[in-house]
Amino acid sequence: MRTEPPSAWRSAFARRTYLAGILWAIGLLVSTRSGAPDHAGWLAVRLDPAGLLFAAAAAIGGFNFFGAGVRAVRSLRLDMNFLMSAALVAALLIGEAFEAATLAFLFSLAELLERYAVARGRQSIARLLELAPESADRIGADGEVEAVPAGDLRPEDLVRIRPGDRIPVDGRVAAGASAVNEATITGEALPRPKKTGDPVFAGTLNTDGALDVIVTADAAHSTLARIVELIHQAEARRAPSEMVVKRFARVYTPVVTALAVLVMTVPPVLGAGSGIEWFVRGITLLVIACPCALVIATPVTVVSALTSAARNGVLIKGGEHLEALGAIKALAVDKTGTLTSGRLEVIAFETAGLDPERLHRAIVALESRSEHPVGEAIVRYGRTRSVGSDGTVASFTSIPGQGVRGRVEGIELTVGTEELVGPGVVERWGSVAPDTVAVYVKGDNGDTGRITLRDGLRPEAARVIQRLHALRIRPIVMLTGDSVAAAQAVARATGVDEVRWRLLPAGKVEAVRELRQLYGTVGMLGDGVNDAPALASATVGLAMGGAGSPATLEAADIALMGDDLNKLPYAVHLARRARRMIRFNIGLALTAKLLLAVGAVAGVVSLAVAVLVGDMGGSLAVTINALRLARTSSNGGIPPS
Repeated sequence: MRTEPPSAWRSAFARRTYLAGILWAIGLLVSTRSGAPDHAGWLAVRLDPAGLLFAAAAAIGGFNFFGAGVRAVRSLRLDMNFLMSAALVAALLIGEAFEAATLAFLFSLAELLERYAVARGRQSIARLLELAPESADRIGADGEVEAVPAGDLRPEDLVRIRPGDRIPVDGRVAAGASAVNEATITGEALPRPKKTGDPVFAGTLNTDGALDVIVTADAAHSTLARIVELIHQAEARRAPSEMVVKRFARVYTPVVTALAVLVMTVPPVLGAGSGIEWFVRGITLLVIACPCALVIATPVTVVSALTSAARNGVLIKGGEHLEALGAIKALAVDKTGTLTSGRLEVIAFETAGLDPERLHRAIVALESRSEHPVGEAIVRYGRTRSVGSDGTVASFTSIPGQGVRGRVEGIELTVGTEELVGPGVVERWGSVAPDTVAVYVKGDNGDTGRITLRDGLRPEAARVIQRLHALRIRPIVMLTGDSVAAAQAVARATGVDEVRWRLLPAGKVEAVRELRQLYGTVGMLGDGVNDAPALASATVGLAMGGAGSPATLEAADIALMGDDLNKLPYAVHLARRARRMIRFNIGLALTAKLLLAVGAVAGVVSLAVAVLVGDMGGSLAVTINALRLARTSSNGGIPPS
């Protein structure tokens, strides 16, 4: 039974904040301070109803940060909790119960809003796990179906998924056909068709037909569980901006504390005014100096961005990678499986002499025995044309790296490379386009055929390159181990700026290092483990198709969970918005505090204004600004085709 994580609004911290706010509001209603002086004097305690209500509000709200303030003093690491505690106690000592109550309530409210913003992001990710059902229908060895807890399922178990059910664990379709909504994993709203052999993921929704699924991973190790775990790890990894602010705050806080003490003591000693007047100004400076908005500017923005990305099928493994993605100037891109689909497709089937229909049926029957990608492509091509693979195969031989040979329906066939069929067959058919693969066919009577295949370009590839150029990412360099002709054909079709071919994995690493020397910040996009060395060499490594591939999730800093290039410009756009927002929030917080500090020393900014604008206002502005990231468009602004 899952338990709901405690809400930020129902915590003990929140209850103290509510009570402090209620007492503060009632105190305002019954206040009788009409015409009272601003500062009643040292150790002036007001015992009227309003004063007591304000004092109670200050004590209850202050309990939210008194303990942390005391610990800060003990450890000699002064922080915002110390500043707030010191200001609140001082305000009570000089009889400013209203200012003390206002400080305690509004500071607690600002802290509560920050906790809510962070918790909302974390809970929206944690709720993903709740999408996986708690029970499953397991099919026993005798064919009987029994309901069992999803946590009891183990690899190789067989489960039945009915239409409308959510899938409880990762698995592979053993029987049936359907369409599955995988939005929780890939961010794609359109259901994907599923047939025998296709992978399915925990938490996704079966929409149409019934499926029998072989379990491939238990619930604790599903793709969904790994995503949630990686997001939690990402939140613990600090962004560079956050580290800079933390270091700044460690120096800034004791400096402004010393400055406030000087404001309280030096002018009265020099006879420039009353001691209590300058004491109040010093306390006001302490409140203004509290770096709340400054400290939360980065983490709230990062959590909001990570959450938005995860909901849209992009897994970013930490604030440092988010900032790095927003800063990239150049991009290296793998070809096969990244700009192309990574799956061969038959584009032409030609014969000379042999009966095309009979030959096609015989070839499909023969290739159905092969596990080579070329054979799989030929079988898929046959299925789309209702050519069965049920022909009688009398003999079958696989020649690794060259092709297959066998006798089918009385025809002795050889299907494969030039080396296998002989140069005469190739000469008869002539050359093929540089970005295609040719498989030749030779029958026992001397007749021949040719099957032409191509690794198809992703339909969105050219538009994505166009959008990346619009985002001022240049150059985009394609890295491939393929031939020069095949590489240049894809380069022309997609619009990449440069292309490097015949590269082994070490060559891709060297290419990425050269780009880093030239452009500083470089991204590398590949389709998983084969590109892992190059991904690791880039400023930020991005992997295609992280869903269902644990190795891909481990190899990259950022994983595009769906097999969709459109997620890349979206991720860059989101990262850049986050970087701009972090800088704006930090600048806003520093500017506001500087202006208020000058006003406090000059005596024109009161303690209440300091709390309302400098602390509460700044924290609220930063938090609301960060939450706007959730509305970032998931299509990254890609123009329609």
